[in-house]
Amino acid sequence: MVDPLIIASRESPLAMWQAEHIKSRIQTLYPKLTLKIDGFKTQGDIILDQSLATIGGKGLFIKELEHALMEKNAHIAVHSMKDLPMDMPKGFCLAAITEREDPRDAFISNLFTSLDDLPDGAVVGTSSLRRQSQIKAKFPHLVIEPLRGNLQTRLRKLDENQYAAIILAAAGLIRLNLSNRIKGYLEPKDFIPAVGQGALGIEILETDQELLDILRPLNDDKTAGCVRAERAVSRALAGSCTVPLGAYAHIVTNHIHLSGFVAKPDGSQIISASITGSEDNPEKVGAELSDILIANGALKLLNS
Repeated sequence: MVDPLIIASRESPLAMWQAEHIKSRIQTLYPKLTLKIDGFKTQGDIILDQSLATIGGKGLFIKELEHALMEKNAHIAVHSMKDLPMDMPKGFCLAAITEREDPRDAFISNLFTSLDDLPDGAVVGTSSLRRQSQIKAKFPHLVIEPLRGNLQTRLRKLDENQYAAIILAAAGLIRLNLSNRIKGYLEPKDFIPAVGQGALGIEILETDQELLDILRPLNDDKTAGCVRAERAVSRALAGSCTVPLGAYAHIVTNHIHLSGFVAKPDGSQIISASITGSEDNPEKVGAELSDILIANGALKLLNS
């Protein structure tokens, strides 16, 4: 077994929490193993004055970590699954997807309790086209403004009254003990989360069979199945942060319930669908939902 085992992570407080969490899980399995976390500043963390959609997408959060793996400067990289591009570069693979935290989006405001309470012209902060399109479809009177930076930076901008409200992933707030900032949740039946939201992934070089065996116990089969179904939808529709797209799966009595949508950024058109399929073949369930969305005009909408 490799010793010490070096974990690559972004340097943001949330990313480091995630790396520490995985480190703790590995340490519990292998108490004698020495583990170390190395923090990296990614391009996605450095370029904050532009939206991800215009500078290359969420892949900007992982390139430096993958470079560390390739150069043998780290052995594993920990990611939020919602930040991991649908098509992984050749030579890399996911060794495990851990149990999911709350997958919902959260409403945060110092003045209001929900999106329904916001007055005409109120400014909502989010840089997610997925969130923007769903909010604009239901609340066309609201103004959506970009919001970048780590979680603490986003909360600070809210506290400086730059926004009436902001929308963040609930999982990050919960993990950093900031759930007291949450005024309400956007339920998946009304606001479909990002693909993989709330789940963590552990990336390694696909040639490292020893590490794959070491990390296999960290995989949560139900979460992994749901995320695989969601990612199949996004992959089929070329999903990225440049596309307003969401997919969310959950399991009930050995069946995957999967919902997904694509939209125009302004929310003027949304194509959505839901299906139920076997838990045994998540990718097939995702492919079937993709086919339904495509038959309903999803690719034509996205191409426009």
